[in-house]
Amino acid sequence: MCLSQTKALQTCIVLLCQMTDLLYTEKDLVTSLKDYIRAEESKLEQVKKWAQKLDVLSATAIQDPEGFLGHPVNAFKLMKRLNTEWGELESLVLKDVSDGFISNLTIQRQYFPNDDDQTGAAKALMRLQDTYRLDTQTISTGELPGESPMTVEDCFELGKIAYSDADYYHTELWMEQALKQLDGGEESTVDMVTILDYLSYSIYQQGELERALDYTKRLLKLDSAHQRANGNLKYFEYQLAKQKKVEVEEGLKEKEKREREKREASDKKGRPADYLPERRKYEQLCRGEGIKMTPRRQSRMFCRYSDNNRHPLYVLGPVKQEDEWDRPRIIRYHDVLSNSEIEKVKELAKPRLRRATVHDPQTGKLTTAHYRVSKSAWLTAYEDPVVDKINQRIEDITGLNVKTAEELQVANYGVGGQYEPHFDFGRKDEPDAFKELGTGNRIATWLIYMSDVPSGGATVFTDVGAAVWPKKGSAVFWYNLFASGEGDYSTRHAACPVLVGNKWVSNKWIHERGQEFRRRCTLDESD
Repeated sequence: MCLSQTKALQTCIVLLCQMTDLLYTEKDLVTSLKDYIRAEESKLEQVKKWAQKLDVLSATAIQDPEGFLGHPVNAFKLMKRLNTEWGELESLVLKDVSDGFISNLTIQRQYFPNDDDQTGAAKALMRLQDTYRLDTQTISTGELPGESPMTVEDCFELGKIAYSDADYYHTELWMEQALKQLDGGEESTVDMVTILDYLSYSIYQQGELERALDYTKRLLKLDSAHQRANGNLKYFEYQLAKQKKVEVEEGLKEKEKREREKREASDKKGRPADYLPERRKYEQLCRGEGIKMTPRRQSRMFCRYSDNNRHPLYVLGPVKQEDEWDRPRIIRYHDVLSNSEIEKVKELAKPRLRRATVHDPQTGKLTTAHYRVSKSAWLTAYEDPVVDKINQRIEDITGLNVKTAEELQVANYGVGGQYEPHFDFGRKDEPDAFKELGTGNRIATWLIYMSDVPSGGATVFTDVGAAVWPKKGSAVFWYNLFASGEGDYSTRHAACPVLVGNKWVSNKWIHERGQEFRRRCTLDESD
């Protein structure tokens, strides 16, 4: 698992299991708030309306907390409410005597998300928007399964977060959506002038002077004394006049060249500065596009019952084996974990989930990375019989020695959780990648899917155009090294962001030591 040149947006991780607790916290706060309203109903009509709105939302969410929070919009809105809106409400309530409610709110506030959490949820939502090519209208109107609609304030907040990151592409998208909803008659505390101000500047920053000018003129119709807009109007008109003068003076070829440059810039619009061609392939595969399996190759892939060379445990009850890919060979084993085993593993892992790490090729030590957005925990065989049993099952099915393997790693991918393209094995320029372990390189990977994912969350292999979709209770297996010991670079893979749902996986990285007589060395890399 080596550091990649590709970087994802930096995101603060909030697990779905943790956000479920936040939902119950919010529900408790609503109840407390309603008690307070009954005491001062005549004075606090505005607060009462607030509570009623949250009461309805909480009641819906609590019916299926994980399903509700599996949607990134709901998660973002939860972050936004707890981090921003409840604080505003606190200021209002403090104007009156409200000891009971304020006491409860103060106690619960220690569990509230912060600005980083809210920003992280917003960036995760925008990352999902890019990866799965979702338009703002689809997201905002609640057309995705299990999603609640977004308000003007929600869209405006997303635009502001993008703006603070100098991400003018997403600023434009979400400010335009906020404006569209205002134009449609939605009531909002955000005024149109503020939205138009952000919108015109973000469009200007992307080089579209005429559109920026149009929005500035619209702003000035609403507020003719707006100082910044009046300054921008003169500047934009001057720049446009200058541009038209150059167009008149330059020849046809120069004009065509400039138009071509504009088209190229438009194609790259919205891409981060470090956008690499591989990321395009990665995102395509995540959407189920660009999979390179031909009918001829597909015809040579089968499902079968396997007893692993007549292993005593599987002669009478063979495992269900399915070919997922041929080069590299990726095999899926169905029903390798029961529901009760999955729940036990999750129960053991939840208290210990921490930000997932990768091996730094420079130091050989574990460190966090922006391109891996998940939380993980490591489970040892002696902790619980279920873990020991799973380890033994992996050895029995693969025929490889797991005594020198790394501990079972459990990972949960929350809102927009992903792991961009990477190798599991240490490459030649990373000789110290696993030196501390003293067990050689990672010869193979065993990946167990512990949940179904309604949308997104595929494991994709970018070099070969393969995609494997999560199926609860199944596991996929592949060799990272050829039998010669050389790394198989076609195993470069990634975990796509979860669009809707909650993704749990566990994996076992099997190392070279102990496999000398189980997978014999050969110089033939095709073997």
